[in-house]
Amino acid sequence: MKKIILAFDGSNFSEGAFEFVRRLNEIQPILVTGVFVPQVALSNVSSYSPAAAFAGAYVPILDDEEGEVVEKNIARFESLCRKNGIRYRVHKEFIDFALPELKKESRFADVLLISGELFYKRFIELDHYDYLRDLLHVSECPVLVLPERYQFPVNNILAYDGSEEAVYALKQFAYLFPELAVNKTLLVYAQEKGEGGFPSRDYIVELATQHYKDLTFYKLDVNPRKYFNTWIKNENGSLLISGSFGRSAFSQIFKKSFVADIIRDHKVPVFIAHK
Repeated sequence: MKKIILAFDGSNFSEGAFEFVRRLNEIQPILVTGVFVPQVALSNVSSYSPAAAFAGAYVPILDDEEGEVVEKNIARFESLCRKNGIRYRVHKEFIDFALPELKKESRFADVLLISGELFYKRFIELDHYDYLRDLLHVSECPVLVLPERYQFPVNNILAYDGSEEAVYALKQFAYLFPELAVNKTLLVYAQEKGEGGFPSRDYIVELATQHYKDLTFYKLDVNPRKYFNTWIKNENGSLLISGSFGRSAFSQIFKKSFVADIIRDHKVPVFIAHK
């Protein structure tokens, strides 16, 4: 049984993320911990630094009315879990909850689920993707970033470039989600002009075929930074599995990255793991 953290930013309830939890629980029972991180007051946004939150600064919450919205979302989460037979826990101390605590929560979980569209969406003077980037960087467990509208995955796409990060992500997904690893899987390799051939081919074939039984190796003959996002939109019902923070074409998360573009398009769930 897996322990999954489902993180909400307090006032926004992610139907898409909860639906993923519900479908996973149908396949194999899980334990889900609902974590409700408070929004910051909009008047404080312009002077607020995402990095400061992870350094230990606490996030100021909104007024009592927003607190009531959070309580309603907690009640909705609990009601949906009971209705769908999902074992659950709730982090209710949201008044003093800050992003450093979310990092701590991730240390004691198998995977963290967040909405790519709703998590800290109300930041109007800052790009809320800065918070996703920082969260991905500090999380001590893999992160699954979900759109609000998507088809539950029936295909996996393994983004492979020969890097340590890519291989680590491939293994972590198989360990955590063997029930999804049985799906049809493409191990996609793409190279930029001037790079060598398929890196460590024999090694990755030996490893990947042990975990992904319906596996196809596919060389994408396009520039991944320019065309990967367009290509993956045509792969219906897919989930992208990627490492992060490397230097290759399939890495550099949120820095001219194909992964960042896919998350921003809100079409495909993205699983990201890094050491």
